[in-house]
Amino acid sequence: MFSFFRKKAPAQLWFKTDIHCHILPGIDDGSPTPERSLELVERMQQWGIERIFASPHVTQGSFPNTPQTIADARRRLQSALDAAGCGLMLSNSAEYRLDDLFAEHHSSGILQTLPEKRLLCENSFIQEPMGLDALFFDLQVEGFRPILVHPERYYYYYAHPERYQAIHHAGVEFQINLLSLAGYYGKDEKRMAEKLIEMGLVDYIGSDLHGRRHADCIDAYLESRDCKRHRAALEGILKNDSIPNP
Repeated sequence: MFSFFRKKAPAQLWFKTDIHCHILPGIDDGSPTPERSLELVERMQQWGIERIFASPHVTQGSFPNTPQTIADARRRLQSALDAAGCGLMLSNSAEYRLDDLFAEHHSSGILQTLPEKRLLCENSFIQEPMGLDALFFDLQVEGFRPILVHPERYYYYYAHPERYQAIHHAGVEFQINLLSLAGYYGKDEKRMAEKLIEMGLVDYIGSDLHGRRHADCIDAYLESRDCKRHRAALEGILKNDSIPNP
C-alpha cells in the first residue's frame, strides 16, 4: 500500500472487490486527473479493497465513452499506479445507461463487461425504460448477466416494491451503492437500500466512488453503527469477491 495524504486508516469493508466506481481519469464525472485517481485508489485500499473494476459512465449526450476512451484512461491510471509503486492491477467494465447509445454499442458488439459477461445497467432516474423486461430477457439469451445498478435510487419503484421482485426474479442481479447505505443521497435511498436487503434482493455492493466527498462519507460510515448492522445482514451474501479475475 502506498500513502500520500492520510495517516489514520479507517475501518475496513467486509468485501475486497469494488465493481462500481468512477476513478478512471478525465472521461466522466468522476476523477479528473491521474493524481486524484491515485488518492482515491489509496483510500479504497485503506478500506480493504484489493480488486477494482472501474465502471465509467456510457451515457448518450453526456458521456459517450467507447472502448478506446476507456482503455486510454485505464492505461493512464495504470501507469500512474505503477510509478507510485502500487501493486494493484486495475480492471474495468462500464456503467451503461439503457438508452440509444447502449443499443448502438450492443449491436456493434463492443459492450464492456465484468468477467463472465456481467453487464452493469443503469435505468433512467426519471422513468423505467420502455421494454425493459424484454431487453433483459434478450440480453440473458445472448449470455449476458445483467446487473441493475443502484436500484434503490429509482424513485418510481418505491410505491411498487413488487416490481423489484419481478425484475430480480427474472434473473437480473442487483447492486446497491455503499453511499446509499451511508445516507449520502438522503433518507429515502438509504431506507430503500435497507428494504432491498430485507427482501433478499441484494447481490453486490459498489462504492460508486466519484471523488473526495464520497470517500469522506464512506470513511465516516465505516465507523458507524449502521455499518456494523449492514455488515451483519450482508456478510456471506454478497457476490463481489466471487467474480473471477479477467
